[in-house]
Amino acid sequence: MAKKLFVGGLSWGTSDDGLRAAMERFGSLQEVKVITDRDTGRSRGFGFVTFDDDSAADQAISEMDGTELDGRSIKVNEAQEKRPRNRY
Repeated sequence: MAKKLFVGGLSWGTSDDGLRAAMERFGSLQEVKVITDRDTGRSRGFGFVTFDDDSAADQAISEMDGTELDGRSIKVNEAQEKRPRNRY
């Protein structure tokens, strides 16, 4: 079963490939995506990594949370479902 992780605190210079390189040592990855601003194309400072295996994802959380990536301390935890926005 796949598990999706949230990775926050990313450097503006961290790319999908850089995030993949940091995470793939824990196991097989389905998807890696650094979220970018749609107007500027610049990183918004967070991304998501989806692992094929739950135990690999759990290991990535325990070993990567609070570590440094591209000069920034990152936060790694299990992604939460997006809550609907209240428009009014």
